[in-house]
Amino acid sequence: MTALMCGAEALSMTGFACYTTLLPILMKEWELSNTQAGFVGGIFYTGYMVAVPVLASLTDRVDSRRVYVFSCVLSALGAVGFALFADGLWGALLFQFIIGAGLGGTYMPGLKTLTDHLEGRAQSRATAFYTAAFGVGSSISILLSGKIAATLGWPAAFAFGAGGPVIAAMLVYAGMPGGRVRAAHAASPALLDFRPVLKNRMTRLYVIGYSLHNYELFGQRSWMVAFLVFCGSLQAKGAGLPLAAATFAAIVNALGPVMSVCGNELALRFGRERMIFFFMGASGLLACVLGYTASLPWLFVILLMCVHYGCMLGDSGALTSGVIATTSPEQRGATMAVYSLSGFTAAFLAPLIFGVVLDLAGGNTNPVAWGLAFGSIGIFGALAPLARWLAQRR
Repeated sequence: MTALMCGAEALSMTGFACYTTLLPILMKEWELSNTQAGFVGGIFYTGYMVAVPVLASLTDRVDSRRVYVFSCVLSALGAVGFALFADGLWGALLFQFIIGAGLGGTYMPGLKTLTDHLEGRAQSRATAFYTAAFGVGSSISILLSGKIAATLGWPAAFAFGAGGPVIAAMLVYAGMPGGRVRAAHAASPALLDFRPVLKNRMTRLYVIGYSLHNYELFGQRSWMVAFLVFCGSLQAKGAGLPLAAATFAAIVNALGPVMSVCGNELALRFGRERMIFFFMGASGLLACVLGYTASLPWLFVILLMCVHYGCMLGDSGALTSGVIATTSPEQRGATMAVYSLSGFTAAFLAPLIFGVVLDLAGGNTNPVAWGLAFGSIGIFGALAPLARWLAQRR
């Protein structure tokens, strides 16, 4: 079951990174400012935020496989629409919104479909592998969309992004047992009433942690390829080709699944809270430095980005397995809705704020502007260990 759901998760995300991978091409073709480009990157997560409270909560009431299949179809339609009809800012906003809404109905509902049939350490490990599959899916999306766009044009890359969700829907519906549904006679709050979830103090803490995690992670993901293109333009040979940048970005993303699983194993051995704050602080500090290294040798920049990305994903599995472990099965869908809504609200804000800082600080040809932009997404993680220390003293 874990292998099937991880494979389906990776397939459902073939359209996930098409826009961010092709950002340098689309910005030039459509003459987008950094703020507009960041807005399109962020609208993806707006679609997620709008969809996930309803779709994730529904999994407490109906078979989660049905929610998953519907959402895969939504993702496929959004990718096809982008390929056929997007010709500027407004079309990109619409279809990125739809693709994001599709992810809102596959990521957490898919996790509920899996964890409903597991308990204890097996559940924790399966959760870590499933969250790691997100990194696999994003790496596949970055690598293949970049290569397809280089040979067939960017619309073909989005057309490719529509195929994976269709295959994922068939795999999950045919291969997974139905998810656990609240009994008809059980007390059930209104669909979007999340007060019972938020009464759980541990849930609230994990929600805050996941929000900080997503703010840094998705800010970096949204601008990584564009940053690598800028770094390449500063090299002696001007090796700033989008295809090369997309390939390197996929390599960096490939570290995510390994670190997500390893971070969860470290959390099981040394304590979940300790490891979450360690990785969060380390990644935040590295983010505050990363943007200022653009003019250094490209190999050094790639290596530093790999370390940063690995630290960002080190707390991913531990956070998600932690919130599941502290939640009763009857409220798991609603808890995942709150968890995702908060986390992806931060994911929406990060690319937009990154773009605004980049514009205000001098534009995407200014190394200092890149440094400040990366600092805007790393500052909260860098301060998290200090906040924990102050709270312990009190």
